[in-house]
Order: sequence, then structure tokens, then C-alpha cells
Amino acid sequence: MLCAVYKSIRKPQTYIFVAKRDDFSQVPTALLEQFGPPKLVTVLNITETTKMAMAEAPKVIKEVTRSGFYLQLPPPPVDHLKDHKKRQQQKRGIAE
Repeated sequence: MLCAVYKSIRKPQTYIFVAKRDDFSQVPTALLEQFGPPKLVTVLNITETTKMAMAEAPKVIKEVTRSGFYLQLPPPPVDHLKDHKKRQQQKRGIAE
């Protein structure tokens, strides 16, 4: 499936995949308003076996086919304090 990939200038690491270049007719208006003016990154030919950094190719194909677009959000931020507390609890559990 040929997809045009756009990045958000307002939301870092946020991308929209659409089936046709510059065709945002299937993307909800509210989403586009938050996304900001889309900036074309690339046009990809995505197959079921395409390796992608942050998304699964079959899921992208399914959503673009079903909804007309796929929204890729950034990964959730790492909570270093939570990780530290968890390690501390594990150390205490081992020491006791």
C-alpha cells in the first residue's frame, strides 16, 4: 500500500499516514487542528513485511484501509522515578 507520511509541527514524534498525498478528507477536523499544518516526510510503499521503527506495518495498512488514515503517536515518556522505586523495592526484597 502506498502511503504518504506527514509529521506534525506542533506535536513532536507524531505522524499521520494517508493513502493519497495531500488527501486529509478522512482525517477528523479536530485531529487536524491539534496536529497543525502537516509536513510531508516521505511516501512509502508499505507491505505486510515492511519493517517500521514505531508502528507495525499490518496495523498501518489496516487502519489506512479502514479509516483513511493512521495516527502514530510518540512513545510514552519514561518515568525514571517509578523505575528507580521499583528497583529499590526489588533490592529490599532480595536483602530481606
